[in-house]
Amino acid sequence: MARIRQNTVADKEKLVADLQRVIADAEELMQATAHQTEGKVVELRERINENLRQARHKLSDAEDAIKEKALEAAHAADDYVHEHPWPAIGAAAGIGLVVGLLISRR
Repeated sequence: MARIRQNTVADKEKLVADLQRVIADAEELMQATAHQTEGKVVELRERINENLRQARHKLSDAEDAIKEKALEAAHAADDYVHEHPWPAIGAAAGIGLVVGLLISRR
């Protein structure tokens, strides 16, 4: 269950990064066409500006939601470790052993 949450958070973070790139590209395109004053171009620029403003707002909301979910997952893991310390120590030791064996083979 925790792994699914981690994958979901990672997917959301990737989506946010992709949207930030799209917004940056759109803003660059807006700057490149700033000198054009034809009626249809001006109307299109205004629509793009409004859409970019809305996208930035939604992106900010998505980032906040991702941060909140990540904090919830961290608190859940912390609570689990406090409630079940020995299984957590055993799992950490087992993972450390496996990672150590994998690293030593290289």
